[in-house]
Amino acid sequence: MNKVLEMRGIIKQFPRVLANDQIDFDLNYGEIHALVGENGSGKSTLMNILYGLYQSDGGEILVRGNPVQITEPRVAIDLKIGMVFQHFMLVEPLTVAENIVLGSELRKGPFLDYKQAVADVERLSKEYGLKIDPHAKISDLSVGLQQRVEILKALYRGAEILILDEPTAVLTPQEVDDLIEVLKTLRAKGTSIVFITHKIREVLAVSDRVTVLRRGKKVGTKATKDTNEQDLAEMMVGRVVLLRVNKEPAQPGSDVLEVKNLSVKDPFGNLRVNGVDLTVRSGEVLGIAGVEGNGQSELVEAIAGLQRAEQGTISLNGVDITNWSPLKIREAGFGLVPEDRHRRGLVLDYSVADNLILGLHGKTPFVHHVGLRHEAAIQANAEHLVEEYDIRPSLPHQLAKRLSGGNQQKVVVAREFTQNPKLLICAQPTRGVDIGAIEFIHQQVIKQRDQGAAVLLVSAELDEVLSLSDRVAVMYNGKIVSIMSAEEVTEHKLGYLMLGGRLEDYQGEGGNGHEN
Repeated sequence: MNKVLEMRGIIKQFPRVLANDQIDFDLNYGEIHALVGENGSGKSTLMNILYGLYQSDGGEILVRGNPVQITEPRVAIDLKIGMVFQHFMLVEPLTVAENIVLGSELRKGPFLDYKQAVADVERLSKEYGLKIDPHAKISDLSVGLQQRVEILKALYRGAEILILDEPTAVLTPQEVDDLIEVLKTLRAKGTSIVFITHKIREVLAVSDRVTVLRRGKKVGTKATKDTNEQDLAEMMVGRVVLLRVNKEPAQPGSDVLEVKNLSVKDPFGNLRVNGVDLTVRSGEVLGIAGVEGNGQSELVEAIAGLQRAEQGTISLNGVDITNWSPLKIREAGFGLVPEDRHRRGLVLDYSVADNLILGLHGKTPFVHHVGLRHEAAIQANAEHLVEEYDIRPSLPHQLAKRLSGGNQQKVVVAREFTQNPKLLICAQPTRGVDIGAIEFIHQQVIKQRDQGAAVLLVSAELDEVLSLSDRVAVMYNGKIVSIMSAEEVTEHKLGYLMLGGRLEDYQGEGGNGHEN
């Protein structure tokens, strides 16, 4: 009997949405099985059922051949099932060792046996090749190392079945390579892994089998060696998908955005943007690459008027807009797809229709001349954009909080892209968005460029930066450390610069000699 896990005929019904429709899924001992699909395809729901966060409405689960009822995560843990979530659940002021044993502590009287905790972490680190300092504070670790802590935490609890939910979402290329090696080591030691992702290249690099879901149904399972990138994309979306953006060379015009010697502090007084100079021209996409937390967010928010500039200037079409109000900047021809759609892009308790007119709700045609809402115009706008941007479900009266993350993102993109902005900032524009929607959003970004907009793209997805950008800037520790033309850039070079390397020291992918 080779199967460590079987899920048979799993059904999960939410109000108005059948999230899992008779899904079968199995996992062999010592394999990596990738689970892929568009947003809303049901993959996270299926794994949340396995981990006990949701209860299924039908079907059965067998673990090591035995039928089980997983009513809560503690039951899953007792069955040696662990889950590492996309958003880590770590306590930042505590050390690595303290986080790993949290909830399962060995004690000396009323106190944590910290010495034993450190010894246990060192033993696990050595056994699985997950090198990490048990005394380091979580707040001092990179995202990639924090993820190692989450994996070690699951292994400490005895996990033999490990579920990884979008584990590479915020990693640099080098960190992704490291993670892939870790997963191969875990597999070699007998751990069975479910790898949830939307990045097909990583599926092909690390998995043994891949199962594709679409709109709550299982499309099929294939041995990874028998499929390819285009095949999986078509299975996920149900049609041929363009995996790279087809675009003509940029025809840049005059300077639209000019940032000079800009410095920005966070609310605690820490310098987050340090003397940045940047220019974006009409008809071009300037991409900013960088590990998250290196000042990109503060740069975007200062341009948008959401954070105060400590020094320097920001100009839009030759007009100094430094520290203007967000509304005044928007009226000057600015559009923003924010990285945090919940905090900056949407009012979750408003309908889709109302979210599609945020910032425009006091203007014609959405108000009558007497200042009352023009409901017919609001409805017509929503119906048009819901169809054009394939927002699902196609219900303008639906509350934004009821949509999947990918469809919430489509609402923001639809609103911002249809205002014909002179300057468009897209911060993580496809975060949490499926491959079909990514293709559409990328096409729309290039359309904005070709219509003359200046586009500033900030993305943790290096494929996205490389695919869309005409020039690429790398941001590290609050500074722009390099600006290159798209022709000069490789993913490996970007990763090197993003981790603090200097361009003059870069020696190519082999690490010795010059790049070929």
